[in-house]
Amino acid sequence: MKNVKIGTNVTISHYTNLYGCELGNNVFVGPFVEIQSNVKIGDNSRISSHSFICSGVEIGENCFIAHGVMFTNDKFTENRDEWIERTTSIGNNVRIGSNATILPVKIGDNVVIGAGAVVTKDIPNNTTVKGNPAK
Repeated sequence: MKNVKIGTNVTISHYTNLYGCELGNNVFVGPFVEIQSNVKIGDNSRISSHSFICSGVEIGENCFIAHGVMFTNDKFTENRDEWIERTTSIGNNVRIGSNATILPVKIGDNVVIGAGAVVTKDIPNNTTVKGNPAK
């Protein structure tokens, strides 16, 4: 753990890799989780085991990230020499099912994402999606 801002009443399990991120109050981080720099996790959110949260992700309050969720911060382009970090924004009260993959998108409030979903596009508030690609 290096350069991490930690709120009050935060639980961080063993075998985590956290650096340059910010955890709000009452956050839980499960084992075997990596949270990279420039990530913000809002109050009362829970990150389950084996999840990967790359730089440029912001997770709102009261969110649940299930086991094995993978975030990405890039998209394929024809020019492989031109890599641009992209950001992901997760609203409040969002539930993401196990083994979902989240590309750089904006996810609204009160969204439910099914297990194994691959999210390739923005999701508006109060929506449930599932599948590959998530619909």
